[in-house]
Formats: sequence, structure tokens, C-alpha cells
Amino acid sequence: MQNDGKVVPLNKAAADSASQAPVARLPVVLLQVRDKSALQLKQGLHALFDNADDTLFEMADKAKNNVEQSTFFEAMRDLRLKRKSIERGFLEKLFEAFVRVGQYESVDTSAPEPVSYDKLALVPNDELERTVALDAMISKVYKRDGLALSQLTSRINMLVPRRIEESSNPFGPSQLCEFFLQAGRSLGVEIKVKLIILKLFEKYVLADTDHLYAEANQLLIAAGVLPDLKAVPARRAADRNPPAAAAAAAAPAAQPAGEAQAAAPVSTAERVAQIDESVQEVFGSLQSLLHDLRGTVAPKLDSATSSTAQPISTNDLLRLLSHLQQYVPSPQAVETHLDDYDLRQQLEQLLTRVSVKSGKYRVVGSIDEDVINLVAMLFDFILQDRNLPDSLKALIARLQIPMLKVAVVDKSFFSRGNHPARRLLNEIASAAMGWGNRDDYQRDSLYTRIEQIVQRLLNDFVDDPALFTELLVDFLAFNNDERRRSELLEQRTRDAEEGRARAELARHIVEQELNRRLLGKTLPQVVVQLLQEAWSRVLLLTCLKHGASSPEWKAGLDTMDQLIWSVEPHDDPEERLRLLELVPGLLKSLRDGLTSSAFDPFATSQFFNRLETLHVQSFHQDIVAPEVVNAAVRDTTMVEVTDQIVLAAPGESMPLESHVRLADDDASLLQVDKLRPGCWVEIQEDEENKLRCKLTTIIEQTGKYIFVNRTGMKVLEKTRMGLAVEFRRGSIRILDDALLFDRALQSVVSKLRNAQQ
Repeated sequence: MQNDGKVVPLNKAAADSASQAPVARLPVVLLQVRDKSALQLKQGLHALFDNADDTLFEMADKAKNNVEQSTFFEAMRDLRLKRKSIERGFLEKLFEAFVRVGQYESVDTSAPEPVSYDKLALVPNDELERTVALDAMISKVYKRDGLALSQLTSRINMLVPRRIEESSNPFGPSQLCEFFLQAGRSLGVEIKVKLIILKLFEKYVLADTDHLYAEANQLLIAAGVLPDLKAVPARRAADRNPPAAAAAAAAPAAQPAGEAQAAAPVSTAERVAQIDESVQEVFGSLQSLLHDLRGTVAPKLDSATSSTAQPISTNDLLRLLSHLQQYVPSPQAVETHLDDYDLRQQLEQLLTRVSVKSGKYRVVGSIDEDVINLVAMLFDFILQDRNLPDSLKALIARLQIPMLKVAVVDKSFFSRGNHPARRLLNEIASAAMGWGNRDDYQRDSLYTRIEQIVQRLLNDFVDDPALFTELLVDFLAFNNDERRRSELLEQRTRDAEEGRARAELARHIVEQELNRRLLGKTLPQVVVQLLQEAWSRVLLLTCLKHGASSPEWKAGLDTMDQLIWSVEPHDDPEERLRLLELVPGLLKSLRDGLTSSAFDPFATSQFFNRLETLHVQSFHQDIVAPEVVNAAVRDTTMVEVTDQIVLAAPGESMPLESHVRLADDDASLLQVDKLRPGCWVEIQEDEENKLRCKLTTIIEQTGKYIFVNRTGMKVLEKTRMGLAVEFRRGSIRILDDALLFDRALQSVVSKLRNAQQ
């Protein structure tokens, strides 16, 4: 029975299945066992999904590349969307199994076949991994709780009309795994994610089967069902961690108490306590630096009233901040008055009103005030950071109250580098690194997404940090899509520039060969023109395709040499005979080369007609009639090649660079040498405009530095010397792409320490 796409109540699902075959009414005690166990299993599933986000987020944080990271983030979203349907589907399968248990033997109502683990070599790799994982999970339950499951199976068989085995017991590990797999079959995740989810199912559901079996057996014993079966010993808490239990069992009996205590496993509570202690230690260090700032967030009242000051509770502070959160100015208003945006002043004014209204002098407690001062100093740094565009600063400034509230609630905000709120801020700043101040930035998809995140926090954030995790996951997924598109265009830009560099190098090689053969010589103009405009293209394509050391390249040079020799004067009869033998092959090589380079056929025909005249003149210059020779001479203009031949690339212009030449050890050149692909810079184009761009590649053949914008499109091309001149002028600076929050915290701590010295 399947109920995809609609919600079916559990009792209706059971009734529908029951109506298809003769059913025995299940005893009340068995229904109680079913319902109580279903509640425990439901709680286990809740714990599974509650922890799935943290587990997958941690895996994404450790991902080796963007693709793998995106896989985990997409899985988090998929799980969040399908969580309720999976939980509901699992319980539906459990109730359906009890309906089948109540059916008579005469009806063919075979239970879902347990997973087969035979012939593993015949299944695909992904299925093999999943099957092996399931086998290990199920075997562990049988080994650990097999006796309790066997007794439960025996007691259920006393109450139902058909016999069940441990493998078909609805509470057995095989069936529980099968229910979970069927309920989650709509998850579109990769095998690595499926295995993680299965491990979570083992940890939060199968790990507590001892409780499930024990309580089910107790209910049946109390009802008088096989009460004389030998009781199953209770499993100790330490037994829930088999590796730790095995290590403890293997310890020598005579081990000293101190050593035994050192070898004991650390419990979850102890780990949490250690984490809390570490958080308090970090925050305590910060508090010692903030001591001199206390008293700055206090209402302005007379001294008599101030003597009766009463600190407000943290919950009251959060309520005051939530009130202020509703009146955060728009991004445009914040950008206009960015320097005047002072949260402490607003909070002080609100406290004054509260104090006057209540008749009591209310102040913020010392711990909460330390948090307020620290967050305010962090945002002071952020809003003055030259690495952030002003339009982004206006958005980030509006996050000050939500960030303050999460810091008040969770002090690990200051000590955990992967704290969701802290990382969200870092990811936003990192994504906007190449974001320039443009008039149309409000239509930018990144700006729109960040603005939506800020508004969502202002509207919905009260005191649950889970909202930051949700927004972080969504933003990372969005940013990964943006990054993939920009990386694709960036790669195309690099490929195009490397192609241009190869072409430029090939042109330089062709120029050298042409100048070596033509410079200083006097030749027919038609031949010089052909070599410079047409045969140079043939050589260029040959160099690019086959290389400058290939036989094809050598053949192209030989053809050029033969052509030049063929139009020179030849008085020696042997040379004329050689020319006679050479011409047919020369003409074929010329025609094949010009055709392969797609040279203009009409121009090719004209050239061969004129070349024929030149060759006829060379063959018969002593016997040809004077008027024919004069006609040939008139048709052929001789030119002397005196200037270097320079081949210009079609559609390309050479970048204008300064003629300034700096010493090799010049500080500006050393700054250029520190640049690495991926480094962001800001260039002052004129008095008003600045260009933010990223160095995408350094072309070794030409020494060019290629820069792209945030979308991956080329926006700038410079030489090493040209960049050095920009550094010397102060019109270019390297942007700091280190994590924004971490830089801010480091700066604030340094500032506070210096103030105490």
C-alpha cells in the first residue's frame, strides 16, 4: 500500500489494509505495545532529523570541493522538506505491518521481504555499499538485543493468528530498516549521503531497541503473556558504545583506579561540559578586556536614582532588542547615515524610557553589556572596512541587532569559527568581495539575495539560532550556483587568453622567419605582399597546430624559401633547369597552403597569374622579345624590404602601457610578484570610479596579467611593469579576502589589549 502525494491517517491506513483480507481483532495489550513503541520510534526519528542538519553541515564544512559541499547542502534542504512525510511514512509502514500480523494464514499477505545480502558481487557499487551498511546495522542489533527480540517475538505469536519470525517481527531491525528505506525512497541524494542518514538511523533509532523491547516485553508480561520466560538483563549505558565497552572489558583487572579512570570513555554530557567550559574561557578572556567599557550603555538619570540601579534580565534585554529590531532603517537610509548608526545609543534611549516609565533605574547586566560592547566594536570595524563596498555595508549594518541577540543567547558565537551566524556573515562578505558600487546594484541577484536574508532575520529572528543555519544553507546553495557559473565563464576567459598567448607567440616566430628572409632584400612587390599577408597565415596556422619543430612547419619554410629563390635572377643554365623542375611542386605547395588557410580564391588566382609571368621571364629572359620583357617588367614592381615586418592580430589592439622601466628590486615590482591567481584588487580608474577585479591567470608566454569581474568576464589586462607603475602611483591595492568576522575580532582584541597597556 502506498500513499504518495497525500496524507492518510494511520488508523485509516490500517483499516484500508484490513478490509482487503480476513482480519483477527488484535488484543488490546498488543495495540498498547504498538502505540507505545510507535511513540518511542517517532521520538527517535525526531532526534535523527534534528541532528541531521548539524551532521550534514559539518560534512559540508569539511568538503574538499564546491561540488561535494553543494551535495551536502542540497541534501539538507531535501531532508528538511521531506522530513514530515518520511516520519509519517515510517509509522504508516509500522501500522500496516501490524495489520498483516492480524491476518489469518489462509490469506497471502506476505510481509515485505527482508533485505537480501546474498550475491553481493552482482549488485551495483552504490547498492552494495548500502547493503553492507544495512547488514552491519541489523547484525549489531541481533547480537546486542537478540534475546529480548526473540522473547518479544514469542509473546506476539501467542496473541496473533499467524506465526511471525524475528525477521518479520514489525519491531525487528530488518523490518524497521525496511520501513525507513521505503519511507525515504523519495530522497534524491547520493549514496554517501544515504549512508550518513542510515548511520543516523542506527544512532537515534536502532540504538534504543533495548528500551523498546524491554518495555514491550514488560507490558506483555503484565498481561500474563509467557511470564515465565527468563528475564533479559538490562543493558548498561556503557554497552551502548561497543568500541568503548570492548576497550573497558579488555583492560587488565589489576589496573590502578587512576589509570582506569583515565581510560574510561568520555560521555556526551562530559563533552558538552568541556565545550561549555571552553566557550566560557574564551568569553571570560574577552570580558577581562572589556571591563573598562562597562557603564557606557546606561540611561541618563540623576545620581540619586542611579544608586538604586536594577539590572534587567537577559530575556528582558532580548525583548528590548526585538522592539528595536522592528524599527531598523531601510538600506538606503542606513547607507546615507552610515556613520551615525549607533545601536548602543538607541538602546540607551530605550532604557531611559523604560526607567522613567517604571520609576526604577534599569541597566544592562555586566555580562550582557560586555556582549553589547563587543558586538558594537565588531560592527564599528566592519562598517569602516575598506574591503567592503558601501552598499554592502548598509545591508550588514542592519544585521547588528540579530547578531547581537544571537551573541547574547549563545556565547560560542565568539569562539566557534563555524558558528552559523558568524559563518553567514563571513560568506556574505566573501561572496560580495568583487561587488563594485554601481548605480544598478539593487538589481543584482546577489544583492537581492543578501537583502532577503537580512529582511528575513529582521522579521523572524527572535532567539532561535537555527534560523541562521537555515539561511546559511540556502545562501551557500545559491552562492555555489553563482560560483559555478562564474567559474565556467572564468575558465573560458583563461582558455581564450591562453589561446591568444599561443597565437601571439606563434606570430612572433613567424615574424622572425619572415624578417630573416626578407629584410634587406629587393623582390617583386607581389611576392613580398603574398608572403606578408597570405603565407604568414599559413605559417601561423601550421605553428599553432603542429608546433615550430614539426615537419609541417619545416615544409612551410621550405616553400617560402623556394618561392623567394624562384623569383630571383638566374643566369646559370643549371639554375634555370632546376627552376624548371621546381616550379610544378612549388605551385602545388603554394596552392595547397593558401587553400588550407582559406585565403581569398580570387586573390590567389591573380597571384598565380603574376607569378607565372615572373617565372616565364626567368626562363626566357635572353630569348624573349624585348616588348614582352618590357611588359613583364612593367607588370612587376620591385621593392626593397627595409622595415621590420610586424603581424597584427585581427580585431586585437596592443594594451597601452607606460614606457617607465623600474629596477628589478623596485618595491612596486615586488608587490606585483606577490599577486597570485584568485587575488582580488581594487583599481582607481578615475576620480569617481573604482574597479574591483580578480587575477584569474598569468600568461607565462606573454607575461600578461588577466583580471576578471565577479561574473568571470575579462575586464582588465596588464603587464608586470604596467601593474608596478599602478602600485607606484597608489591607484591599485590588494583586497584582504580573509574572513570578515575573524579579521574584525582580531582587530578588536588587539585594540583592547593596546588600550590596557
